[in-house]
Amino acid sequence: MSRARIWTRRGLILVLRVSRLVATGVRHIRPGLRFLWRSLLKRWRRSLEFRTVLTTLLLAITSFAVVGAYLSNQIANNLFQERLAQAESESRYNVKQVQDTFDGAQVTDQSSVITLVYDTLTAVEGRGSVIQRRYVFEAVPEQTKPRNRWVESRASDQLTVRVIPPELRKAVQEGGKQQFWASMQFPVGNEDRPGIAVGNKVTFNGTMYELYLIYDLNTAQKTLEEIQNVLWAGGAALVLMIGAIAWYVTRNVVSPVSHAAVVSEKLAAGQLQERMVVKGEDEVARLGASFNHMAASLQEQITQLATLSQMQQRFVSDVSHELRTPLTTVRMAAEVLFDARDDFDPMNKRSAELLYNQVERFQSLLSDLLEISRFDAGAAVLDAEPQDIFQVLAHVMEGAAPVAAEYGSEVRLNAREKSIIVEMDSRRIDRILRNLLLNALEHGEGKPITISVAANNDAVAVAVRDYGIGMTPAEAARVFDRFWRADPARARTTGGSGLGLSIAAEDTKLHNGWLQAWGRKGVGSNFRLTLPLRQGGTITKSPLQLEPAELALPGTGSERQMLVLGPGGETLTAPGSRPAAGQPETGQDTAGLPDTGKGGAR
Repeated sequence: MSRARIWTRRGLILVLRVSRLVATGVRHIRPGLRFLWRSLLKRWRRSLEFRTVLTTLLLAITSFAVVGAYLSNQIANNLFQERLAQAESESRYNVKQVQDTFDGAQVTDQSSVITLVYDTLTAVEGRGSVIQRRYVFEAVPEQTKPRNRWVESRASDQLTVRVIPPELRKAVQEGGKQQFWASMQFPVGNEDRPGIAVGNKVTFNGTMYELYLIYDLNTAQKTLEEIQNVLWAGGAALVLMIGAIAWYVTRNVVSPVSHAAVVSEKLAAGQLQERMVVKGEDEVARLGASFNHMAASLQEQITQLATLSQMQQRFVSDVSHELRTPLTTVRMAAEVLFDARDDFDPMNKRSAELLYNQVERFQSLLSDLLEISRFDAGAAVLDAEPQDIFQVLAHVMEGAAPVAAEYGSEVRLNAREKSIIVEMDSRRIDRILRNLLLNALEHGEGKPITISVAANNDAVAVAVRDYGIGMTPAEAARVFDRFWRADPARARTTGGSGLGLSIAAEDTKLHNGWLQAWGRKGVGSNFRLTLPLRQGGTITKSPLQLEPAELALPGTGSERQMLVLGPGGETLTAPGSRPAAGQPETGQDTAGLPDTGKGGAR
């Protein structure tokens, strides 16, 4: 018992180790199979030549498999039917010869009977260099007369009656003098061979016997196998030839297309001198010539547009620079007249004021044009350094205090953090935020303006929200275009140049940030600036949502503090305060802005 337990335990350990080896092999093989499958799928998706050749091969293999199976089946059936007809004909003749021999025999003793049966069946067997047929000679069971039969059974090559199919034996025993056949397998040496057994009844000395002649089909089977081998070898060779032909034809057709795709990619990358190689006069050659003509036309037009664009940029830059000197002189004269306007009569006083304001607006427009020309020329440089974004916001709110007082709008800051350090060009970020805030004040129709600030691990976002006239999604998509206005008939009460948002977008691009707009008619607008915390960083998600469902940030009621720039420019700070009825909810947790010494700049 102990020895049996030991061997059982060893067997279990062996099975466990083998299973672990199999599992380890599967784990190592699976990545390779997965990689191979993905490579094939990638090749299938990206290569027309590979897809065409593989499809042709699969269709050819399927077709040849179907045709080969059909031909093989027909050949096998024809060979079998031919051999069966021959076996039935020979069996009738040989059984008649056996029956005639038995009927004319004059033997009475046992040895003579056995010798006669053996000689007769040996003659039927047809022995020689090749055995033509084999036999099984068996007395019909359950015979009571005559009792003096001396031959019960006999067979060639050590065969027995067991090799005969039971259905065939039953049919012979119950069928009288009719002839029956059946397919079978019988042993010859160490192998089983296919054959046909043909059964008949014969009588000898009053005893009924079953005589089965077995015909060997091994030669026909070998012939069939040779034919099948020839069919499969020919089919495989033909499939390979079809694959090679498909590859050659497809390559001739796809190669120019692939070359055209490569040339197109180079053209798209700016290599306008690239052209296709044209050979011959066929359809592909005409396609290449047309492609080259198209590329030449595109190169000419792009060159013309680039030249025109450079001329326009140079013209704007030159005109802007040339206008600075006379504009400075005109401005100095306008300032002199503006300072002495109290000594003028009312009409001249008003003219001096208009002249001063329009010269200021003209100078602002000229500065914006110069800035745009620097962006177009690629001369804009980012001077980034770490700085607190709330300091920039304080400066922006300080500068916007007079405009907020003019429109009667409250400017509210909504934030949780008290300090957010960002690597940025503070001058450009100041210009972006000032532009967004002034636009919100101009279009806010005297309603509160909310500035929301939030940050995550990678970025900081500043959203400027107004509740004024708003804009449609189509207008929001064009709001950063140069000189574009949603309502051309609307007066520019703040003296904008129409380039502020365009410059803001270019400044944002220099920081690798996002500047996005959302609006809805009658509801208001929201402009969101998202900057990476570190220079060269990337943004995956903005900390603030663009469409403001609710601008309030998380926090408890006791923590709520709002920094409000009132309509008169004064600063109002109220712990736990909430907006008046009819006004939107503002933030809860507000950053502490640095004191700049002026109202609204905290």
